[in-house]
Amino acid sequence: MTTHNHPVLGVGAIVFRDDCILLVKRKHPPEPARWAIPGGKVHFGESLCKAAEREIREETGIIIKAREPLHTFEVIERDVGERTILHYVVIDLLADYVDGKPMANDDALDAAWVDRATFDTLDVNESTKALLREKFDFP
Repeated sequence: MTTHNHPVLGVGAIVFRDDCILLVKRKHPPEPARWAIPGGKVHFGESLCKAAEREIREETGIIIKAREPLHTFEVIERDVGERTILHYVVIDLLADYVDGKPMANDDALDAAWVDRATFDTLDVNESTKALLREKFDFP
């Protein structure tokens, strides 16, 4: 696991198509093997929108047009000695679907358009569920 001595900035993209949301099954921490909004790290000098567009293309094969930020959260994990081993600040942006079919690439075990019925059967963290319910009445 890569460790940093500072918070790392990340982005996610909330993308809908035909009343389905684009999700990935994570390959790496935080929360490996759980379904999540796709995204990743922002490179130095890269805008949030460009980072989201790049990350979603790399992770899922989907081409998007990123828009405005919608939600910001932190992920902080500590080891048994209470030392911080991971600290991300993540900004989720709204995004429009442009093209492509979901394929798991890069940091994803799986990628899919998920409908409302299927969403309820997946292992998705509670904060993501709450965000999608509050902002989009999904599922």
